[in-house]
Amino acid sequence: MSINVRIPPVLRAQTGGAKVVSVEGATLGATLQALVAAHPELREQIFEADSSLRRWVNVYVDGADVRHLGGLETPTRDGIEVVILPAMAGGAAAPVGE
Repeated sequence: MSINVRIPPVLRAQTGGAKVVSVEGATLGATLQALVAAHPELREQIFEADSSLRRWVNVYVDGADVRHLGGLETPTRDGIEVVILPAMAGGAAAPVGE
């Protein structure tokens, strides 16, 4: 079983620049654990210390937000696509003097 995990630009340094990493797993949790086993630098970017997803990390399985599915227990199957999207914070800074 091969599952493609799309890596956002902000996390590609941890995957050696790879945009997509193929791993195996029967659930989303197993898939993400396989991903961090292959790329350990991703662990603290994706997971809390208790192995739950970080709250600012959005994960989609075939376009559906896993928070509306089964979370880490969401079943996976051969050929699906998992997308990791860390929330981005920030905005435009006010010009100096304003």
